[in-house]
Amino acid sequence: MGSVEEKIKAGGLVIRAQTTLLEEMKLLKEMQDQSGARKAINSELWHACAGPLVFLPQVGSLVYYFPQGHSEQADKDTDEIYAQMSLQPVNSEKDVFPIPDFGLKPSKHPSEFFCKTLTASDTSTHGGFSVPRRAAEKLFPPLDYTMQPPTQELVVRDLHDNTWTFRHIYRGQPKRHLLTTGWSLFVGSKRLRAGDSVLFIRDEKSQLMVGVRRANRQQTALPSSVLSADSMHIGVLAAAAHAASNRSQFTIFYNPRACPSDFVIPLAKYRKSVYGTQMSVGMRFGMMFETEESGKR
Repeated sequence: MGSVEEKIKAGGLVIRAQTTLLEEMKLLKEMQDQSGARKAINSELWHACAGPLVFLPQVGSLVYYFPQGHSEQADKDTDEIYAQMSLQPVNSEKDVFPIPDFGLKPSKHPSEFFCKTLTASDTSTHGGFSVPRRAAEKLFPPLDYTMQPPTQELVVRDLHDNTWTFRHIYRGQPKRHLLTTGWSLFVGSKRLRAGDSVLFIRDEKSQLMVGVRRANRQQTALPSSVLSADSMHIGVLAAAAHAASNRSQFTIFYNPRACPSDFVIPLAKYRKSVYGTQMSVGMRFGMMFETEESGKR
């Protein structure tokens, strides 16, 4: 079992592993960037970008780590969210068998948000972003419809705490909500393409924030300097095995948009699924799926 320190960041490296290695770990507390300075990431925006089905174990909780699931992760470009977790192997023989609730606290997902898959028009150089009417009325400040045309400036923050200013206007035939001035700069800076998604949320402090999700695109070619998949698998598996045998801490990166498979599972959740439910051939069960607009069914 182990204790882990959890670090939530945007963008970055993801490592891979192969074969199934089951080891109990502990999640350690860590919230510093590489320079040693404390790095704060808005949890609600992180979870909105990650998706409604993503669950992060609580800091200090006991978890199971599966390198085989870890091997399904992939490197991502700018603004792709990930979680950095430091795992500390512990002696499973000292574990108390009763299933604790610690580690199963629901992750913090925003209550007010909308997600839209970008169209070619949304990402064109001279275009704007068309906002669904219900989303604009729910999240954006009220427009003054006595103005012709009704307009306002929206100031939003991203995961890096950068500020973006968009002109929100209500115009056209039929009339619709658009983000115009400032939108093209945002699209270019984030290198967004049709098929990617943009999210707007209001966090618990009622701040308006923006995040992105990149569409899964097949990588046609890899630079010659990139290690082969087998080499990466062997290296990470060896590091995990070495840490387990020596009870030494090691760090992993979790990118929830790269693959839906969790590879760090809270101990209580794992034991509940393995020992709490008797599975039999022919048994019916339900599964959660993420919808296109970031809901779940």
